Amino acid sequence: MEEIVNKVQQSGLIQIDLESLRPGGERIFFDIAPQLYMGLALREKDFRAFVQSHDWQQYTGKHVAIGCSTDAIIPTWAYMLVCTQLSPIVSTIHFGTLQELENQLFQSMIQNLDLTPYVDGKIVVKGCSKEAVPTDAYVALTNRLRPIVRSIFFGEPCSTVPLYKKAR
Repeated sequence: MEEIVNKVQQSGLIQIDLESLRPGGERIFFDIAPQLYMGLALREKDFRAFVQSHDWQQYTGKHVAIGCSTDAIIPTWAYMLVCTQLSPIVSTIHFGTLQELENQLFQSMIQNLDLTPYVDGKIVVKGCSKEAVPTDAYVALTNRLRPIVRSIFFGEPCSTVPLYKKAR
């Protein structure tokens, strides 16, 4: 009887699963829209009173995107004022949507990723995940890996799509 050989294991492929690198923590969208007068304008006095009385501690340790869900013109200082309350207590603060916040979290994680284990490696970037990983993250990871690796594939070790191979 012939022994079964795991060719994937022998290939020396190194798998990177971006989902496993997802920064933990709850994501929250802080919407300024409920503070608009008649849904149209921001009154400074009323907004400052809201900021003074709002329970900011509920955001402690969370990743927060601040923005406005309506098509109103919000003065820049309003976002800055919210930031003054949130920045000492949240993990991350970002102006924009929750999707943009997620992109920023992955960008930061990828920029801080130790690439030492991947030097001259044959890398497989895992394609399937339970929770969506932003396409931006895959592009950023590829951009960081390309100068240092031998090859990059996408998918699963048993079925990959070749993306890059360093010229010999």
